[in-house]
Amino acid sequence: MTAQIKQANFTNNLFDLLDETFENQNQNSAYLDRGTSLYETLATINASEASRPVSATCATLAAQVAHVNFYLETLERYILKQDSGKIDWGEIWRTVKEVTPDEWAALQQQLRTTYQRIVAMLRQLETWDDEDTIGGALAIVVHTAYHLGEIRQALCTLKQSA
Repeated sequence: MTAQIKQANFTNNLFDLLDETFENQNQNSAYLDRGTSLYETLATINASEASRPVSATCATLAAQVAHVNFYLETLERYILKQDSGKIDWGEIWRTVKEVTPDEWAALQQQLRTTYQRIVAMLRQLETWDDEDTIGGALAIVVHTAYHLGEIRQALCTLKQSA
């Protein structure tokens, strides 16, 4: 006999973790302190701060946000079984540097739009029996949490030197 988890148990936890990581509208706290979700963190950053790398070998916060969005879009295609072609994971790190206030706002809005589209897609799934879907959804939480940590660590230096 194979042990299985109830789909609702999995999806309820997944959507709670997605919410906590990105928005924290439900004020759940499995791993983040209150007020430290990705969107809450980004709201404290201006374009000048988003354009300054912590060191000569680090990416800007703007690049971090662009990368998270790129990753979400890539995982969306993966979950939908669409061809992504050859993926250049390094392009954003090489090209996204300084941003204007309008560009910074646009990057954040693009991330919100992509996130909302993916959550809507995941909520519409009737079954969760596909390994790629489960793995992709979990990877979105884990990968974004990693970059949220990178951003929050960088802010310790950027806010101090401002």
